[in-house]
Amino acid sequence: MRKDHTTPRGELHRLVHKSKVLEGNSLGDPVERELYVWTPPGWKAGEALPLLVDLKGYTSSGLAHANWQAFSENVPERLDRLAHEGMARCVVAFPDCFTKLYGNQYLNSIGTGRYADYLCDEIVPFVEAKFGCGGQGRRGVFGKSSGGYGAAWHGMNRAGFWDAISINSGDMGFDALYIPALFEDLDVLRKYGYSIEKTWRALTAKKKMSFKESVALMDVAQSAFYDPDPTQFMNMRLPLDPYTGELIPERWNNWLAHDPVVMFDTLGEHLRGLKLLYMDCGNHDNFRIQYGMRRLAKKLAAAGIAHTYDEYEDDHMDVDYRMDVFLPKLAGALGS
Repeated sequence: MRKDHTTPRGELHRLVHKSKVLEGNSLGDPVERELYVWTPPGWKAGEALPLLVDLKGYTSSGLAHANWQAFSENVPERLDRLAHEGMARCVVAFPDCFTKLYGNQYLNSIGTGRYADYLCDEIVPFVEAKFGCGGQGRRGVFGKSSGGYGAAWHGMNRAGFWDAISINSGDMGFDALYIPALFEDLDVLRKYGYSIEKTWRALTAKKKMSFKESVALMDVAQSAFYDPDPTQFMNMRLPLDPYTGELIPERWNNWLAHDPVVMFDTLGEHLRGLKLLYMDCGNHDNFRIQYGMRRLAKKLAAAGIAHTYDEYEDDHMDVDYRMDVFLPKLAGALGS
């Protein structure tokens, strides 16, 4: 049952795509994947619309944004309502980039696969060819948490491909985000002799993980994106000594090289040409992400790069309602 029966309904298309760039990925993840594409009410082939791509947060997939919700709208329903309220017409793609590490940071890594290439070289052209949408000057990407990290990474590293981005509580400010968390994670790993493999196998075999345990797996998995070691279990290794908690400089520096706040110093100019750069974050984020977002906003302002940064009264969880703010901005910027 839809939350609102009166709003004109767009169409959610289910597609299957077989990737070439993910072939041989080190995790052995499947190359054939589903993706959903939403088209607005009344859409007809030949209507050239902007394309938005949704990057879902860690422990999830774009497919989950179409799940039925009891107390709120799912994203296709939200898009129906926003379109009815006057949001510029657009097409929205929901790719599945899930991995055996239970999520994605949407970059290329020998530890996980070429997911930046998967999105830019395969999924976007595939959707554009099917629906006659997007194209140069009419592509946007948005995401929250790990998806927000992906939007930031793509904005800086794929200059000229994306034309508008929205970074929503995106992973950044790695010292504030990860260092406190890693000390908590060590308490989980301690029960398994600080072995990533033993911890991973034990926790994933449980019928129910605690929140602390699931966060530990998520944090440790980040090493396969930022500092992969092909000689280790699923390419993961800790960036700190598990006994003393001391950071291992060469490993931690590899993590920091992927922090959007740090990347900005060499790649930030690539954001200058965007039609829209929108950022937001709750002011008491559970993972302390507001500090990294504030730092990036400060650097953007100092560089004179046009952007909007909104901070609101909330934490990291259940903030899809913020889409009511940034999706119309993205669609409007690309449709103008």
